Amino acid sequence: MNHLLPLLVAVPLLGAGLLVAGGRRLPRVAAESIACAVSAGTAGLAIELCLNSSPPLVEWVGAWTPRNGESVGIVLIGNGTGLGMAALASVLTLAALAYSWHYFDEPPRGHAGSFPALLLLFQGGMCGFAITGDLFNAFVFFELMGAVAYALTGTRVEDARAVQGALTFGVVNSLGAYAMLMGIGLLYARTGELAMNRIGRGLDAHGGPDVLTLAAFVLVLTGLLVKAAAVPFHFWLPDAHAVAPTPVCMLLSGVMVELGAYGVWRVYGTVFSGPGGIPEASLERALIVLGVLTGVAGALMCWYQRHVKRLLAYSTVAHMGLFLIGIGTLSPEADDGVALYILGHAGAKAALFACTGVLLDRFGSVDEHALHGRARPLRGVAVMFVLGGLALAGLPPFGTSLGKAVIEEAVGGPLTMLYVVVSAVTGGAVLRVAARIFYGLGPRPRGGSSYETPGTGEEPETRHRLRRIPDTMTAVPALLLTASLAVGGAPGFAGIVARSVNEAGSGGAVASPHWTTTGVLLGLTSTVLALGLAALAVTRPELLGERRWTLPLRHLQSGHIGDYVAWVLAGAALLGALALPGVLDG
Repeated sequence: MNHLLPLLVAVPLLGAGLLVAGGRRLPRVAAESIACAVSAGTAGLAIELCLNSSPPLVEWVGAWTPRNGESVGIVLIGNGTGLGMAALASVLTLAALAYSWHYFDEPPRGHAGSFPALLLLFQGGMCGFAITGDLFNAFVFFELMGAVAYALTGTRVEDARAVQGALTFGVVNSLGAYAMLMGIGLLYARTGELAMNRIGRGLDAHGGPDVLTLAAFVLVLTGLLVKAAAVPFHFWLPDAHAVAPTPVCMLLSGVMVELGAYGVWRVYGTVFSGPGGIPEASLERALIVLGVLTGVAGALMCWYQRHVKRLLAYSTVAHMGLFLIGIGTLSPEADDGVALYILGHAGAKAALFACTGVLLDRFGSVDEHALHGRARPLRGVAVMFVLGGLALAGLPPFGTSLGKAVIEEAVGGPLTMLYVVVSAVTGGAVLRVAARIFYGLGPRPRGGSSYETPGTGEEPETRHRLRRIPDTMTAVPALLLTASLAVGGAPGFAGIVARSVNEAGSGGAVASPHWTTTGVLLGLTSTVLALGLAALAVTRPELLGERRWTLPLRHLQSGHIGDYVAWVLAGAALLGALALPGVLDG
């Protein structure tokens, strides 16, 4: 089945080419149908390959196999983790296409396939990054993904805010790409190899780590952490989410930033984990420090947002911090938990963005204050929004709760409390929004501070404000939440995920992840805390309102690209400082 691996990239790219070539002749319904069929076929293929990925599938594209141990070919590696990420990317792309069925205003004549084609290109880039075994081609696929995401973010070019958000996305992510490319250049200069496994062996043959290895490590991880939206590389994410179309937000928060975390895990395991790479203590220190900063800053910023899309974006940042801590623990059990957490989070977060899109197109606003009580008629959407908030809070049996419980057991100590608090704050923020917007609870908010970012004055993404919500816009989030529940509740699913992760990471056999009494109690604790925070914020808003000590954190999100570039450089310096002691000791 290894010969089928290239189809995971080729099919979406060819489908996008077909839509572009036939865009002037294809009616809109045909273009959208073709895009859904291509995306669904790719998703089915990814799932089938994932179920048959033991031992891992290896394919040299174009039969450019190595000769005498040397090769210039492109190698694809289909292990369980990579194919699982490709399947996740494909399923969410299909969900975004189904959600956007007749969703946007009619495109100009002759361009019916432009938006579906861009989504298919995005899918191809994500699948390619997930399964490539070549570090340079990982960079190429990530940049294909980034270029398409830049175009999708700025789809509404007539809106100055959309252009600003797209430029912020483009500039910051391009800076991360330059850093990653320079790091790859250093590794190639040292080893003469581009395949990840071969680079790792080349570093080991050279001896212990040195300054060049450290520089390459910092540069490559900087590029990946920019995509992962880890603090302080995260500033592009809220600005992009605030203006990107809802289906694009579903993909950005549901899978693209998770691919950044997956890249960190995979690149360290294949390139830098040997005796010639970066010591485990250095990676652990770097990822746990960055993870704590990301979790705390993301949770605080999430709580103080009234623009619902920004609120959800910051919750993604906060949970990314939890993912990084789990990866930094460097244990097979934590890896299993992160994989389950990512799957559960993807379904819940994409569903929340889908529900927010319903608000935008029904009321022309995503402002928590302006929408107070106006969404009472949307009972089904209200239920799904509440369920999404409970999933983020860690309520069993959601996949987020099972993944969180497994990681909490692996990390132990004070970090367990961080998982509980971050989950409670982000879940509580979503539940607070649901209580105010859908049920009209609490006093009606008045005015706002000058530093708040309201969500009023938004233009709906449909031709007119919707009087009736299309079935696709409610069915998609319902299915995504069901999938998030299945990750934690489906018998045997956690074991399948664990086997795939451990085989790909060479972590050895470990016990299958399962519910424990402690994990369930911690999940219920974070859920109760989230409900309590939401109730207190609704009934006594003055107690949990903005405080002076939070203003500097807010002001960092200045909207100035130059500030964000400076923070990327500061983050790279911090990453190097955290990794340096282990390299010097080595």
